[in-house]
Amino acid sequence: MTHETPSPAPPSRRALLRGAAGVGAAALAAPALIGPAIAAGEVEWRVQAVWPKASSSFEGSLGKLASMLEERTDGRFRWQLFGAGELAKGPEIFNIVSRGVAQAGTSSASYMADVSSVAAFAYGIPGTLQDYWQQSHLQKNLGIEAMMSAETEKHGVIYKAEKSYPTELILKAPIASAEEFSRLKLRASGALLDYLAAAGASPSFVPTSELYQALSTGVVDGAHYGAAVGAKTLSLWEVCKYHMKPALAFSSDAWVFNADAMEALPDDLRLHLTALLEDRYYARTTEYQLLETLAIKDGVENQGVTVMEFPQDVQERMAKASAEILAREAERSEAAATAADRLNEFMSQLGIDRG
Repeated sequence: MTHETPSPAPPSRRALLRGAAGVGAAALAAPALIGPAIAAGEVEWRVQAVWPKASSSFEGSLGKLASMLEERTDGRFRWQLFGAGELAKGPEIFNIVSRGVAQAGTSSASYMADVSSVAAFAYGIPGTLQDYWQQSHLQKNLGIEAMMSAETEKHGVIYKAEKSYPTELILKAPIASAEEFSRLKLRASGALLDYLAAAGASPSFVPTSELYQALSTGVVDGAHYGAAVGAKTLSLWEVCKYHMKPALAFSSDAWVFNADAMEALPDDLRLHLTALLEDRYYARTTEYQLLETLAIKDGVENQGVTVMEFPQDVQERMAKASAEILAREAERSEAAATAADRLNEFMSQLGIDRG
């Protein structure tokens, strides 16, 4: 009697998306191998951005990918784009994508702590990594993006990193000590709320659409919204002239996709989209390094911005807070403990010492 070895079950489309970190040149070229469009008709998605339309990322990230997708599919796959707050504000974007009100959106893992135990690692643990490529390696090669998506998929949402970038604080007035820092009211989100609180400040969340007014009227004394590019494009340097270094964190913005909508796409459209997501992640991350450099230069030369370093006693408080947050986040789940082990090993390889 002969026995045939059963063929392994093919991976699910969601698993393939989750594992797309290994997509390389072959995958990016794959759409050309499919030939003409497989399915007739057109697909149009509603896509809610976390960014206001004035933000450089609205066009540079979202608008660019949408136009490339439409071009590569000969107009068969179009996105209707909504600026911050038009369908939902930042923390609500995950929910409207989960329910299918919008088929996709841009967001931040910092808004997803209630649906994923590794959200802080996907966003970026404050005070740990120190460069764009380091955050990219953690997300893509060390598997944090895939771990995040595995948890969001339980809520019907596929998660993908959009780009890596620095998160930096801007202030209305200079500070010279931890005592002065402790008097500040700051806009923050995610793990940075705890990070800045542990360093002595009084942080709270303010929606992007209300941030300029909150700064100009004194509701808060400073904020983080990305770094120099965010401050410049939202005109925040008009009211906050002090740009603080080093970065609070190196973070990742996010794409969120309704899993059912993604699975319902014709195969060729899905492949075009997933290939573009990988392509644009690396292209946009690299591009953003230049944009940050140019924005800081313009701020200093033309807008009266002063770049300052946090006082040493504030940096010492931040280092302690970072270690505490990392240890706390590691306790959230087995997946979080794995994420923490990978991050700690990576920092050890880099020689990063938080004091």
